Amino acid sequence: MADEQEEQKKEMTFFDHLEELRWMLIRSAVAVTVAACAAFFGYKYLFDDILLGPKSPDFFTNRMMCYLSKLLDSPTLCINSKPFQLINIDMAGQFNTHISVSMYAGLIIAFPYIIYQLWKFISPALYESERKKARGAVLIISALFIGGVFFGYYFITPFSVDFLGSYYVSDQVLNQINLTSYISLVSSLSLVTGLVFELPILVLFLTKIKILSPAFLKKYRRHAFIVILIIAAIISPPDVLSMTIIAIPLWLLFEVSILLSSRIIKEKPIAS
Repeated sequence: MADEQEEQKKEMTFFDHLEELRWMLIRSAVAVTVAACAAFFGYKYLFDDILLGPKSPDFFTNRMMCYLSKLLDSPTLCINSKPFQLINIDMAGQFNTHISVSMYAGLIIAFPYIIYQLWKFISPALYESERKKARGAVLIISALFIGGVFFGYYFITPFSVDFLGSYYVSDQVLNQINLTSYISLVSSLSLVTGLVFELPILVLFLTKIKILSPAFLKKYRRHAFIVILIIAAIISPPDVLSMTIIAIPLWLLFEVSILLSSRIIKEKPIAS
């Protein structure tokens, strides 16, 4: 029975593969739509508790940083202690924000299912040994993405909100932050950080197709460290501790990427 299934897969034409791809995209789109609809109707929790949370003094990260500031007697560590008021200046601004946020949420919620559909599409093209090695790939990719979203939401976003919300060039200029601008910052930071956490998977793939090597990554390790510090400095408040909290996980991701690349090279050396 298994041999017959393998034979059928081998006999699939180009148009059969296109049909499989079409249905994969349709199922993924349906999953995103269903998740987006659920987020749309759960807007009270989505907005009040999740999206508007990072600017509140009661938010977990803000409370921990303020507690830490008292222990270390360093007031600058306390972030978002004075929440700012958001404004809306567009007639359809709140409705449009509701729609876009629902789509963002739908994409994040449905991401594991999308990865599962992608895996089902490409797995028949792999050898049996490759499929065995790649078991759990969907779970790992999804876990990295979700971990990145949580890191972006609980660590990068509160620091960015505090820094950008309180930054001013003159006492004569009052910060009146638009709802769309704030929501865009929170949602994009969380989503982008989730994608950044897929770095080890990207390195694994690039090593597999012989574009990257451990030697290359180690050679530019110092450059990567400087880039990570620059990124952490930009998105964190102007103090060393905050920058370190953000930089450490990013650096660990880079080191994990080197280890994964080294493992691939040991299994299948790159020809010189």
